[in-house]
Amino acid sequence: VVFLAVPSFENCQKILTAAKQQLGEILSAYEFLDELAFDMVLKVQHERVRNPLSSGESSPFYVLFETHGSHQEHDKTKVSDFLERLVEDGLITDGVVAQDETQAKSLWFIRESVPESISKSGKVYKYDISIPVAKMYDIVLDMREKLKHRGPTVRVAGYGHLGDSNLHLNVCEPSYTSETLQVVEPYVYEWTAGVGGSVSAEHGIGVMKPNHLHYSKSA
Repeated sequence: VVFLAVPSFENCQKILTAAKQQLGEILSAYEFLDELAFDMVLKVQHERVRNPLSSGESSPFYVLFETHGSHQEHDKTKVSDFLERLVEDGLITDGVVAQDETQAKSLWFIRESVPESISKSGKVYKYDISIPVAKMYDIVLDMREKLKHRGPTVRVAGYGHLGDSNLHLNVCEPSYTSETLQVVEPYVYEWTAGVGGSVSAEHGIGVMKPNHLHYSKSA
């Protein structure tokens, strides 16, 4: 399990492409979270989580990936060589490799605790959508721009399964307001449809999305 500090979303994409090419047969997970999501984890989970990176400095993005293989030493060498190339190419600014199962679990806990941490940071509008990787973070930036008039208490975070084109878009504010909801919906679904994405990803349609399914599917 590897946790990386990445200076741009473009680099997150480049690392994913390189990982598929160079670690393809052993790459089993590829996740990302942005700076806001990570900051919320550090604040809410401060008793259980610390920044695992040696620099301790914040980064615009973070990537967590995991490999599963049948030849441990061979796989370790492949990952080590891969990380060296990332450093040489300037794609990352820091990183850490779990040395044992305990460290691996602690790195995964950072990613897995993002939903809870955001929910404890305010009232949240959550969107589980599927978007082509190249455009995945654009909706986060667009939503921040559309909501900036609402002031600094309205925050937009993005994280998810980059390897599966699955974005979790979260809009967080102190209390639910119709003003914010009117800005977010149906814009988020229209935007997603406009780039050929799906209004539903890993969590399915449920009871919240039947009326929005027409953005992704025919009658």
